[in-house]
Amino acid sequence: MGKSRRTIPEELLLLALDPATGTTAQPQSLDLGLAGAQLVELALAGRIAPDGDRIAVVMPRPTGDPTLDSALELLRRRGSPVRAVHWIGGPRLGLRQIYLAHLERCGMVHAVAGQMCGVLPTTRYQATDTAISREIRARLDSAIRTGVPPDPRTAALAALAHAVGLGKHLYPGNEGRSSRSRLRDLIRHDPMGGLVAHAVMDVQNGVAAQPRRDRVPAQPAARATASSGVPLQPRRTGAMARAAAH
Repeated sequence: MGKSRRTIPEELLLLALDPATGTTAQPQSLDLGLAGAQLVELALAGRIAPDGDRIAVVMPRPTGDPTLDSALELLRRRGSPVRAVHWIGGPRLGLRQIYLAHLERCGMVHAVAGQMCGVLPTTRYQATDTAISREIRARLDSAIRTGVPPDPRTAALAALAHAVGLGKHLYPGNEGRSSRSRLRDLIRHDPMGGLVAHAVMDVQNGVAAQPRRDRVPAQPAARATASSGVPLQPRRTGAMARAAAH
């Protein structure tokens, strides 16, 4: 993969970077969004593919991007397809700092040291070329305002921006309400982007333990039902089982 084109994780982070403060919007959820963005980029590169609500490695050959290849290798080591929610919610937090350092090495941002309350050291990041951020934003704005189906990269970026809560950062206030709604609607234009965006939201909502039957095909084991045709309920144990019996 050549570096002439920015990756979706890079673009998502640049979208989240506030040019006035040098900080990132939605820092808590941004790590999750970056993990999802890596999956989309690997899918676009032909390295992985969706398998129901799971992610399967279809070509383990490195892309040439160290951060993406690290994720690809971790997926390969799993040996079998992994649920998107489990991957995104796994122990790979800290991606925001990894990608900020990556953007700094690539010359797209520069770090500015400072202090909070005159005591605590802080680091802010400023884009070195604001035209890049404006171009990324213009693509989203065009997709939102024209209603023309965007290309897969822009659709996936929009889906992830919505999933991590950047809508209020990009289109604030009551005047931005319709734009935020259209940003959310762009999620349907890219299947992989939609899969990972829903997984990001599931992790944030704490519902990653159950497959999303309404949005992605369930695996056979997830469709188990009782003989009556009613979906099986989680098994009760201990005091819960005794209480249910009375």
